[in-house]
Amino acid sequence: MADIIDPDRVIIDPHHHLWDFRQMIGHLPATEDFVRGVGLSQLYLLPELLADFGSGHNIVASVFIECGAYYRAGVAEALRPVGETEFVNGVAAMSASGLYGPARACAGIVAHADLTLGAAVADVLAAHRAAAPERLRGIRHSVSFDADPSVLGFLQGPRAGLLMEPAYRAGLSEVAAAGLSFDAWLLSPQLPELIDVARAMPQLPIICDHVGTPLGVGSYRGRRDADFAEWAANIKALAAYPNVVMKLGGLAMPFAGFASFMADPMATAETLAEEWRPYIETCIEAFGADRCMFESNFPVDRGSCDYATLWNALKLLSASASEAEKTALFSGTAARVYRIAA
Repeated sequence: MADIIDPDRVIIDPHHHLWDFRQMIGHLPATEDFVRGVGLSQLYLLPELLADFGSGHNIVASVFIECGAYYRAGVAEALRPVGETEFVNGVAAMSASGLYGPARACAGIVAHADLTLGAAVADVLAAHRAAAPERLRGIRHSVSFDADPSVLGFLQGPRAGLLMEPAYRAGLSEVAAAGLSFDAWLLSPQLPELIDVARAMPQLPIICDHVGTPLGVGSYRGRRDADFAEWAANIKALAAYPNVVMKLGGLAMPFAGFASFMADPMATAETLAEEWRPYIETCIEAFGADRCMFESNFPVDRGSCDYATLWNALKLLSASASEAEKTALFSGTAARVYRIAA
């Protein structure tokens, strides 16, 4: 394994998951096939997370992002995701005991709620708050969708245009009223919809996940240069709204279509940095370091690299940044946005 770059750099990882795929199959069809197909761990819980935290980088805290695991059984459909929040809050309490090391895993929790419920989602938000009163930070309800079903597979959303629907907007209003943020996972062609939300709802703190998920698979294969120009224009437009911050990562997933995905041997940090550089640098230039945060997106990004290599790649990408900019990118923005004490 390569040496760890800048090993003392304080990092808050603002985007990771925990799962046991057996807990996901019921409401995420083909989860088992996906997990196996991209070489991921079928089990990624506190021991696996802590092993990654211990790979050499100075991870001091993290934020859990919903992924459809440990939903409650025997309750109304809208309340099933509260089970995931209960589970993760227990993991966070284990970590907070100090028994498992100094890092504070899951110090913030971004839960799932069906925002198409509109105003009625307020009851679900209250249930999440009751399940994790000290750690609930935000809500994510993926709107990812593409007309080409091969792009997302089973992760395809129910329909196009969710962000533009009045009921979904009413749900977002409830998120803002509850003092929570909105993590937006969508695909690059959908960025204009997020721009519209940012314009219409300045009171809503928005975190754009995975640099807006640029695409290079399915019908997008071979179009990288032309699509990059459109993506970059939308990123600059989105950055005009101060209620939006950007997560820098997720490019190790299959959707970008990079050669590093499932490469054998696994790509080096230098290779990953060169693949990702145009996207990362465009986002930092548009948003500024104080509105950007590096993320691991683990274990999903394991399809391209291990945890140590991912953070080495991100450190290579920020090598020319100032000390203040590096602090913002690796911990400061995440601490502020998710209210994490580093």
